[in-house]
Parts: sequence; C-alpha cells; structure tokens
Amino acid sequence: MLFPNGKPKALTFSYDDGEKQDIRLCQLFNKYGLKGTFNLNSGLMSVEPSESSSKVALSQIPEVYAGHEVAVHTVNHPFLERMTTVEIATEILEDRRTLEKYTGYVVRGMAYPFGTYNDDVIRVAKDLGIAYSRGVHSHYGFGIPSKWLEMPATCHQEYDKIFDLAEKFINSKTTADWRGANGWLFYIWGHSFEYRTEEDWERMEKLCALLSNREEIWYATNIEIYDYVEAYRSLCFSADLESAYNPSGIDVWLMHKGKVHKIPAREQVNF
Repeated sequence: MLFPNGKPKALTFSYDDGEKQDIRLCQLFNKYGLKGTFNLNSGLMSVEPSESSSKVALSQIPEVYAGHEVAVHTVNHPFLERMTTVEIATEILEDRRTLEKYTGYVVRGMAYPFGTYNDDVIRVAKDLGIAYSRGVHSHYGFGIPSKWLEMPATCHQEYDKIFDLAEKFINSKTTADWRGANGWLFYIWGHSFEYRTEEDWERMEKLCALLSNREEIWYATNIEIYDYVEAYRSLCFSADLESAYNPSGIDVWLMHKGKVHKIPAREQVNF
C-alpha cells in the first residue's frame, strides 16, 4: 500500500480536550501545511467565547478547526468503562450530535477520555457509528492500525526521543526497499495545554518545520487515514495477482513488482 499520489508515508496529529491553546496550535499546523484531529468535550465548552472558560467555544469550532478534523471525546470526559451501557451511549452520542451541529459534517472519530476503555465501550462506540478511537498507548513505530477502535499512536508529543523518531521517519528508505511494508504512519498525540512555555512552543514549531513540506509525506487527519486504508483493504485482487478492482469511492495507490499503480474508484486495473 502507498498513500495518495503514491506517497510512501503519512503524518497525523491528535489532540484532546479543546483547550484555547488549540487556537495557536491550529495556526502553527496551518503555517506548515500539517493536519490534525481535535477531540472535544462539548459539555465542557461554552456556546460563545468566555474569559472564564479555558476551552474553545462551540461557536468558534468552524473557524478554529477549519481544515482539520473534529472528533468525539465524550460530553463530560468520564471514565467510560465505569459507566452503564446507557451512560456510555449518552456520553458518546450527545457529544457527536453537538459537534456535528457546529461542524456541519458527520463526525466519525473519537479518542477515549483518559485513554481507558473496555469491551463494552468499544461495542457501544462501534454501534453508534464511531469508525476509530484512540487510546494513550504508544508503540514508537510507524505501523498501520489493525484494530481501529483500539488505535495506538507512535508517541506522545512530550516523548523525549520524538526528534529521533522524526529523523528516522523522514530518512527512511522508500517503500520499494521495505520488503512489502504497507506504508509508514507517524502518529503524534497530546494536549495543547501541555505547551506551557514559549520554549515548549518553540520545540513544537521546530518539530513541525522538520516534518513539513516533504513530497514523500501525506499530511492527513485521522479520519482521512482511516478512510484511505479501509479503501485499500477493500481491493479485490485476481487469482494471479495481476489485476485489482477497487469497489470503494476513493482512488488508491499501490506498488506491484516495483511499479506504482493508481487504482481509481470503482475501476479495475491490470498490472
């Protein structure tokens, strides 16, 4: 698998809680052409901007997060695994309903409050239309998620070796030399309020600058990555692996015998 336009790598960010520092962070992402997903607790946000609130206001969502993804983080940020099924459903569905009202689009992503969940939480989230949900586990690699509702990240924003990971990511060889690897995904998560000093912001801007403007990297939101990978996984191959049919509505790219191929939506390509 390659990412859109044959790119071998993808980069995404995921930030929780909707604190006002998101405004500066989004401006930083926009400056460097990066994309992120922002997981918001609608019940803790005021409708209009308020000096007494530390959160972005609901009415600011369209402007602040334009070009990025807004996703569920529940209404009130509880420990979902301690709640009844009805309570879990209410926290997820009502947050989703409110966020959809202010974004104007279908919200399908999520991050678990405190990063905690159990089988009941996963089942309810799936039943309520959540396509993926992130915890707080870091694997420090660049693999593609296999369980979308237990989605790990590469690392937290404050990981002390994040620049080493970034250098490894940008200096890695192309997919042609990876012996069948299905693309590399660098996934960074955190909270914008953790940038407490100008030194913290300078460190983040340095990371953004390092990772930005690279032809081999696809800069995407969490849901864009989910949709693309699932489209790739839906490909139907011929018995001899010399043809592929794409039943999805998304164009996908792959490498076959060292050559890059585009498989247009709802079309068959013979290699």
